[in-house]
Amino acid sequence: MSESSTAKAKPATFAELPALLTSAPHRLLFLAGSVAVLLSMAWWALELTWMRFGLGSWPQPSIPPGWAHAMLIQYGMFPLFMFGFLLTVFPRWLHRRALPRACYVPVAGCVFGGYVLANVGLLDLPWLLKLGFVVMLAGYLIGGWTLATVLRASEDRDDHARSCLLALGFGTLGLLAFLVYLFGGPVACAMLAIRLGTFGLLLPIFFTVTHRMLPFFSGNVAKDYVVVRPRWSLTLVWVLLLTHALLDWRGALGWLWLVDIPLALVFGWHALAWQPWKARRPGLLAVLHLAFAWLPLAFVLFAVQDVIYAINGQQLLGRAPLHALAIGYFGSMLVAMVTRVTQGHSGRPLQMGAVAWLCFGLLQIVVLLRIRAELGGDVYWWLAIAAYGWLLAFLPWVLRSVWIYLTPRVDGKPG
Repeated sequence: MSESSTAKAKPATFAELPALLTSAPHRLLFLAGSVAVLLSMAWWALELTWMRFGLGSWPQPSIPPGWAHAMLIQYGMFPLFMFGFLLTVFPRWLHRRALPRACYVPVAGCVFGGYVLANVGLLDLPWLLKLGFVVMLAGYLIGGWTLATVLRASEDRDDHARSCLLALGFGTLGLLAFLVYLFGGPVACAMLAIRLGTFGLLLPIFFTVTHRMLPFFSGNVAKDYVVVRPRWSLTLVWVLLLTHALLDWRGALGWLWLVDIPLALVFGWHALAWQPWKARRPGLLAVLHLAFAWLPLAFVLFAVQDVIYAINGQQLLGRAPLHALAIGYFGSMLVAMVTRVTQGHSGRPLQMGAVAWLCFGLLQIVVLLRIRAELGGDVYWWLAIAAYGWLLAFLPWVLRSVWIYLTPRVDGKPG
């Protein structure tokens, strides 16, 4: 089927939309995630503009803006895509039937609904901010229970499924900790939530899915490809990431090099073991390897910063390593993986396409801009440029994706 055939697809009528959007978990949750990609960064860009230039009476959140930015992206924006993916693939990984609507529609409604409420709550409406996180927590509990039920019903003790479920458990714990803070608890609860979001929720799920899918996709396409998927690395990475989160949370920054150097080596080993030189075609496969390359690079930056801090007590790179991870690896892998799922599950060719390439390419520039912001000068100027750059990079990709999610499959199949 050629890409030109997609032009014949027409959006569903208003009456058909509910059935279409709930026909598969990824369709509903990816649509919500696509909206969140723009909503989260639009608020952050405006907030940065206010910080740098002033916006008159622009309402301020009742919590530190940086914490709001971290929490809603880590627990709202990215997890919408993660739930959409996991609720679709868990039954396949574990040889079970596809989930019915009643299992995933409440997850989408609670996580996205709570995310939207919390974002509105950032406009100096603290009660709505609290309500939003409570509703999001309900979505996590429903989603985690649903996936755990699939795992319990299966005879297959799949390591990747268990790893993803464990990460969602830590995500739920992080949301609980942040709610404790919102209702008057200690600041340490908020700091724990932010670190669990990065090193207990997002990174374990992103790495677990990459660990399973990247060698699989490569082996299906590349000639003479050797599939490398070591079981030991999932356990090792989990131990190191949780140790990093604990040390960082407790302020033991002088010891972080003990875990970040091994993480850089483990991720670097995987980047080479997965033989990217054999996966230069097609583009949809190449971008998975390119996106993964940011992961070892981010931990090289973490390790360099850790060693410098251990020597002289200076965090020379600031948040540059964190954003090499968040924008470089998480953001790039999001574009690569979601594009692949969206193309395949809409009956379209497994091709990257001009819009996805544009988004992916611009996003690499955004990573560099965000890293540049940590190197001195007019920091908020560079931060604002990076935020607006994210919006510029994602807008065409989001518009195309939304069109696909609102359109029946071009091959006439359900889903």
